Amino acid sequence: MKLFALDAASGRQKWLFDPASLDTGKNADPKAYYKVNRGVVYWQSDQKNGTPRIFYNVGDKVFAINATDGRPVVNFVNNGYIDLTQKLGGTNHSFVAATTPSIIYKDLLIMGLRVSEGEEASAAPIRAYDALTGKLRWTFNTIPHPGEKGYETWEDKQAWEKLGGANNWAGMSLDEKTGVVYIPTGSVGGDFYGANRKGQNLYANSLIALNAATGKYIWHYQVVHHDLWDRDLPANPNLVTLNQNGKVVDAVAQITKHGYIFLFNRTTGIPIFPIVEKPVPQTALPGESPWPTQPIPTLPEPFARQTFGPGEVTNLSHQTHKEMMEQYMKVKYRAMFSPPSKEGGWIFPGFDGGGEWGGAAVDQETKVMYINATELPWIQLMIDVPTESTNDLSLQSTGHALYNRHCISCHGEKLMGNGSTIPGLTDLNKRYTENTVLKVIENGRNMMPSFKALPEGEKKAILAFLLKIPEKEAVGPKIINKGIRTDKNKNPPYAMAGYTRFLDKDGYPGIKPPWGTLNAVNLQTGRLLWKVPLGEYPELTKRGIPVTGTENYGGPLVTKGGLVFIAATKDEKIRAFNKKTGKLVWQANLPAAGYATPACYQINGKQYIVIACGGGKIGSKSDDKYVAFSL
Repeated sequence: MKLFALDAASGRQKWLFDPASLDTGKNADPKAYYKVNRGVVYWQSDQKNGTPRIFYNVGDKVFAINATDGRPVVNFVNNGYIDLTQKLGGTNHSFVAATTPSIIYKDLLIMGLRVSEGEEASAAPIRAYDALTGKLRWTFNTIPHPGEKGYETWEDKQAWEKLGGANNWAGMSLDEKTGVVYIPTGSVGGDFYGANRKGQNLYANSLIALNAATGKYIWHYQVVHHDLWDRDLPANPNLVTLNQNGKVVDAVAQITKHGYIFLFNRTTGIPIFPIVEKPVPQTALPGESPWPTQPIPTLPEPFARQTFGPGEVTNLSHQTHKEMMEQYMKVKYRAMFSPPSKEGGWIFPGFDGGGEWGGAAVDQETKVMYINATELPWIQLMIDVPTESTNDLSLQSTGHALYNRHCISCHGEKLMGNGSTIPGLTDLNKRYTENTVLKVIENGRNMMPSFKALPEGEKKAILAFLLKIPEKEAVGPKIINKGIRTDKNKNPPYAMAGYTRFLDKDGYPGIKPPWGTLNAVNLQTGRLLWKVPLGEYPELTKRGIPVTGTENYGGPLVTKGGLVFIAATKDEKIRAFNKKTGKLVWQANLPAAGYATPACYQINGKQYIVIACGGGKIGSKSDDKYVAFSL
């Protein structure tokens, strides 16, 4: 993963920075860096006494790069980078990365983190660093420490030491005028079984307002209580000024995976429209204590469907309908917020939304929000985590136990994987060497995070299990007793059977279209103005089926000239829609799917739209191009 600067009018490269060229004291291997980066930030000191710089996230590091020549700023901490693994707090320091750009407030760089979503997740405080020197200036703990507001809500008073997550991975928004930063968070690890984290779990799944200069708490609102459904807040919120009852109100709007917009007074945190705590199902796995209610906005209207009943099962053909209905009826629970179970439940909208990390765009003149959504059901099915005899200290047995703890939710109990996104691990010994698999475990690959923090003995045991390595030595009780079977916090009795989309045999969603949409919501009134399909399967259109939309990743861009630009779709196109009516007015082919949000800029009176075309998700081909269009 490299950083480069281009002439914005011609596309000519000006400089390039390769982080793998630096030995940062840990690993100079380019594959050691987590390969997700959703943008960079620029900073120039008000006093003009600091080098103009780009802050660029690479795995667990934030590089300060000279914006002029592309070289690390040597008088910055560590000769050019912040190490995000330092001063984390807590006791769990496993996978840590920064995948989303930070926020700049004056001379502060405010950072969130991506961490593991399992029980071993690292603590993930919000931290602000000095943009000139890289030194830590303030910290806000998203799982409150003793003496901090919210600590009293935790039943387990050692939760702050034992648990991690509640992290900001999706980005933040800043009100520069008032100096307030708005921070959405994800769930506490692990995602689907919460017997070890009873209660509401503050400040997980919350929108938090902090003083950007000091990190001091101002207000929060928890959007999902005691999350058991991976309902992380998936995108940075949008700031907008509304007229309410004859008064000007500064507001903040937060989209969610389950298709709602939560809209608050930016200063007080009071909802603009009523939010009702509604009772939700309580039948749960042994040891689990679901929260009895969940907050549901009365307005704005949802931008994605909320229920998936039998009448919504796909009818592309009689045979497809019959096959998918048979699968549908095998899943017992259909109500939103049904606790995870071994009988299965529908997550709809799916684990990836509804709303996702592309976020929304707001027209500040009309107060209209534009949001793209995927309307695809996923199946949440829990399984018992197999246990091994504590008398069996072999590499194979210990590796199997570790696989069940770290890997089973994605790769499955039988190592079969899940479609094109999560590969199967059967016969791995026939495809890869021991060293190759070890590098993937340590460095991560695609959607898989790094597990470099595992003790060497545990890595060795996992390799023995996956590669069927002959028994050469026993693993001593010391490793067994350090969290593999005896630590209930980190070895829960249940795991999810996999991230399973509800797709037919041809790969189409098992629900009636639309499968992907672009939506316009009037934040002033809370009403949905229009909804249009986003994306197309040409082969279905040729069959006379109306445009269906596709899964989509990446957000919209709204312009003053009356257009909404968006790529995001599986069909490798970028489109422009009339922002008043939703009518398609332009489209162009891309070299690969543009799973990103377009950028807009102007040079010498000429306006440009640029989109990153990386593809790679949901079976799409990968590429590495940026494409710019001029208006």
